[in-house]
Amino acid sequence: ALRAGAEPAAMEAREPLRDLRGALRAVLNRIREGEPGQGRDPFELPRFWDALGQAFKVTSQEATKLSLAFSRSPLTSAENCQKLGEDVQNAILAVATVYYWLPKGQGTTLRKMVRDATTEVVEGMIQLTETILSSPLESLSQEQLISTAGVWEACEQVASLPRDNQAAVAAALAACLGVVKDAVKEMERALVEGQDPYSDILEDEELGFRGNRDTYWSEADRRLLSSCMGLMKASKACLKKILGVVRAYGKADSAEQITQLDDLADIAHQISPSVDELALSMYPPVNQLAVRLNAAKLASVLKKVLEITKSSHVCPPSEEGWVQFLTGAVDHNMNKIKNLTQGQL
Repeated sequence: ALRAGAEPAAMEAREPLRDLRGALRAVLNRIREGEPGQGRDPFELPRFWDALGQAFKVTSQEATKLSLAFSRSPLTSAENCQKLGEDVQNAILAVATVYYWLPKGQGTTLRKMVRDATTEVVEGMIQLTETILSSPLESLSQEQLISTAGVWEACEQVASLPRDNQAAVAAALAACLGVVKDAVKEMERALVEGQDPYSDILEDEELGFRGNRDTYWSEADRRLLSSCMGLMKASKACLKKILGVVRAYGKADSAEQITQLDDLADIAHQISPSVDELALSMYPPVNQLAVRLNAAKLASVLKKVLEITKSSHVCPPSEEGWVQFLTGAVDHNMNKIKNLTQGQL
């Protein structure tokens, strides 16, 4: 009889959670699609960060309260559940509202990073709500612990977010550089490990000896690949140098400086996918025309990024030498690739 009485109570307790989940999903869609408001005038960056930090902190606390309420016996009353749901919703709405204060004029790179962090908090809260809904009530499941910790972690991110567009663009460039470094290292390893880049993947005793030329690089392939490696290494050098000057000379004090930094980040984001495409086309069987086209695409992105760097405030005259040097290195490797693939056109 006791259980029979407990069932309607559990149903009642879960109802506000379902409402909360629906409300949070609506907020998430608005954050993903919405445009920034120009409401708070004049905008003050330090005040924005204080408000965002506070909003994330309150959200973290509300996640803890929500999680605890549904993990103890006796089960909290329907009224309390309603109140908990409203508190969580208010905390999330405050996070979204503060995010909307950040105008586009502060930089699209910065705004995207703040939006991603905000989205992660809301997604974490949705995940927690869903976990509680699908877990047995009055017990703390492993999933619920993990989901609660996920919200805490997402909320703590606010402390490590870049504080202006210069720091945001530096962070974006550092991430691109990391990806390109990995791609270069991987391709170097494949080239050094001898004639068969697939040796570790295709070792199968049943297959016996493999005389399949499709898994080997010919001498002509290797000559072409060394120039492609030159282009990949130039990509790494470009990103490294640009990151250095953004850190040293980058400013986010004027609209022009902020826009120049965003332009740099936008074009730099094209480098790692272009490096990956070139690297993939370098594996045997090598289609030389595909290699040439991917190399040309990468070379064009690199020249564009060097051009944008040179004409921006992050490149004083003292830095123009390496821009020229790397432009020459890109041309040199691309010309060699063209000569080696002449017969393909």
